[in-house]
Amino acid sequence: MKTFIVISIIIFLGNQVAVARGVYQQPAEFLSDVFQKEVPEVNYFWLTGDKKNAVKNILGHAYSKLRLKYWIKKDRIVWILDEIGKEEPITLGIVVKRDHIEQLKVLIYRESRGEEVRHTFFTSQFKGITLDKNKRLSQSIDGITGATLSVRALKRLSRLALWLSEAVLSKRPAESSVPTLPLSVKIQGAF
Repeated sequence: MKTFIVISIIIFLGNQVAVARGVYQQPAEFLSDVFQKEVPEVNYFWLTGDKKNAVKNILGHAYSKLRLKYWIKKDRIVWILDEIGKEEPITLGIVVKRDHIEQLKVLIYRESRGEEVRHTFFTSQFKGITLDKNKRLSQSIDGITGATLSVRALKRLSRLALWLSEAVLSKRPAESSVPTLPLSVKIQGAF
């Protein structure tokens, strides 16, 4: 009887661990949803020099990749980023509109516990958040018992996405400031 109870407990706990892991949405599907099936071309943000150091300061460690992919359309930028929770990467889709987070979604969760961070009751806290003058999140985020490291990972990636978006948008000319030439001038200069 004792053996049966021990085996039952092990099976139950094993199932609980398996439940925490999951692919909730593929990155390509997330991009299609955000851009209403008209996904723009991928762009790359290279982590070199001062940019690499700034990212290290935000995350508390060097980022594992040399370049980050992003998709931009008008004033919306989407980042698909990974960060370690406790032991495994968590993949987020973060939509930044101008200077604030419009949407944050856990796409893939690989940790054995703490998957509560994927739920809307938690991720909705990030909506509207910006960076303050010290490059910190403008609002505090309530934690989740048992998911402390996952919460920290999401907060770090949110700061990173906001900082990266600020860097991208500051180098991009404002759409209204780009001069447009009459059609006849464009055609003459094209040959």
